[in-house]
Amino acid sequence: MQLPNQFDETKASVLAEKIKRSQSILITSHYNPDGDAVGSCLALYHYLKTAGKKTKVLIPNVIPDFLLWLEGADKIIIYEDHPGKADKLIESADLIFSVDYNDFKRTKLFEDQLHNSKAFKVLIDHHLSPSNSFDLIHSRIEVSSTAELVYELIVALENEDIINKNIAESLYVGIMTDTGSFSFSCNYSATFSIIAGLIKKGINVEKIHQLVYDTYSENRLRLLGFCLSEKLVVLKDFATAYISLAKHELDQFQFQPGDTEGIVNYALSIENIVFAALFIEKEDIVRISFRSKGEFSVNEFARTHYEGGGHKNAAGADSERSLDETITDFVELLQDYKEELQNLVAEHKL
Repeated sequence: MQLPNQFDETKASVLAEKIKRSQSILITSHYNPDGDAVGSCLALYHYLKTAGKKTKVLIPNVIPDFLLWLEGADKIIIYEDHPGKADKLIESADLIFSVDYNDFKRTKLFEDQLHNSKAFKVLIDHHLSPSNSFDLIHSRIEVSSTAELVYELIVALENEDIINKNIAESLYVGIMTDTGSFSFSCNYSATFSIIAGLIKKGINVEKIHQLVYDTYSENRLRLLGFCLSEKLVVLKDFATAYISLAKHELDQFQFQPGDTEGIVNYALSIENIVFAALFIEKEDIVRISFRSKGEFSVNEFARTHYEGGGHKNAAGADSERSLDETITDFVELLQDYKEELQNLVAEHKL
């Protein structure tokens, strides 16, 4: 099935005029940025720079090492490192893009500054339930990634010819990482039509895959091995598996941002498992990643029990309880879903 470009003419006209008149554009993304966040921001950045606009990218905290090779990554301003400079950028911006997040609170560190900004605010995102804090919203949950929406935006404002190799590489990284190398959330032919067009721009998909997925540090690989051999818990009666990591365990492997990326998917890959979770202990919270197969909605589960959310088969949340309490609560909650989860396995709806 082909999805049409739904960045309509009215939106495109309004945004084109705002970009034309803008003197200072700021592109922002969410806390703990992933490949889609960084790739989408950089694709938009390269497009706006090509259009001759003064543009900066601001991200709350550090970028994973496996994304630092992207052209322009070294130009990204990290709020944690330069809060004063970042606050001035937000204050002086007259056009702000919020990329790959649906609410200012997802930035954690500069939520209030964004709310107080007088800039024209544009949302580009594919998560459920965007807030009403934006002046223009381009949000569709059915697409593979925010990068796909950035592609739509660029084509709507210009045409495919404006997409150079830097833009193409950034978009490809966003789509590739948010689909698990095209293993989920990519059931529409439009996604692959976009990919084909990006390859025509001269990107090397084998090299990109290698740079993102085949450059693990030794510590990251040992952490993965530890998770699978020592921390994986399988609850067969609930078709569920989970992994938990205490802070001292992360410290044992010299944890770096991005090191736990994708670990939850290993738990989900077990036969007859339809629900998986990863619990990571931070300084004052427990960060939870949920994944599922088929019809079980982890977005609904996260929103109902943790005020979290995301997508149908991939969502996240935070818990303010201890790691042990959070896990105990989670296992107790599963009692209410036991029949549903077992039926999904029995009926082969995966």
